[in-house]
Amino acid sequence: MKFVIVTGLSGSGKSTAVDVLEDIGYYCIDNMPPELIGKFAEVSAKAGSKLEKVAFVADIRGGDFFLKLDETIAQLRAENEDIKVLFLDSTDDVIVRRYKETRRKHPLDEVTNGNIRKAISTERKMLIPIKEQADFYIDTSLTSTSKFKERVYSLFLESGEDFLRIDVCSFGFKYGTMNEADLIFDVRCLPNPFYIPELKEKTGLNKEVYDYVLSFNEAKELLNKLEDLLDFLIPLYKREGKSQLIIAFGCTGGKHRSVTYAEAIGRYLENKLGRIRITHRDIEKH
Repeated sequence: MKFVIVTGLSGSGKSTAVDVLEDIGYYCIDNMPPELIGKFAEVSAKAGSKLEKVAFVADIRGGDFFLKLDETIAQLRAENEDIKVLFLDSTDDVIVRRYKETRRKHPLDEVTNGNIRKAISTERKMLIPIKEQADFYIDTSLTSTSKFKERVYSLFLESGEDFLRIDVCSFGFKYGTMNEADLIFDVRCLPNPFYIPELKEKTGLNKEVYDYVLSFNEAKELLNKLEDLLDFLIPLYKREGKSQLIIAFGCTGGKHRSVTYAEAIGRYLENKLGRIRITHRDIEKH
């Protein structure tokens, strides 16, 4: 039986993640006390349950029970249970906005006398031990619901396979950095096609922009060095058992240089490793 524990900040998208897991065949249980997760596995095994994939949502709503989640995860792993932890995060400002939009109370509302920012800060501190044990981390601050669902879907559709999942992304610094990225490369040091009239409204997905960005010797040299670096790093990540690697390229607006490099590196890695996912967070923004 495969287990996924969905946890993270309140308001970061756990309900959406569970919807996706349910769609791909997971039996989902919300607000599960951590100490009962192990019991569930034990009872299911004895009963000869045909459940193959189970997802639990465990978060601060569980009160004192939740504080033992890190112990439960460690125990299940010690017992060789197939368990993955998905940790969802978001910036304070985004969480505050989401709570205002839904008009719901934060689970720690009464503890913090209605101070939403204090509630978020308190929850962050409580979640540190859990975050350190996470197999997958997603920051939903600047991710659309559709892109978020797609990310969860890609992570767990074949979650039993033992390989490193690599996402290569582009983004624009002016819209905020990618907090979930493991590696961020800033390509704002290269000539910007934005200032070329015939290229301004196009993107790195257009051959004219792609060729322009990589037409400079320093751009070609940077690409070669990045390929060498990733050839060195990826086997190390695999050796350490990392399940997900997010490589992000950032430029000013996220339409030209970063897209070009995400495409170039994505294709390079796909040719060598296969199963590479390339996404462009800000390519449609103005």
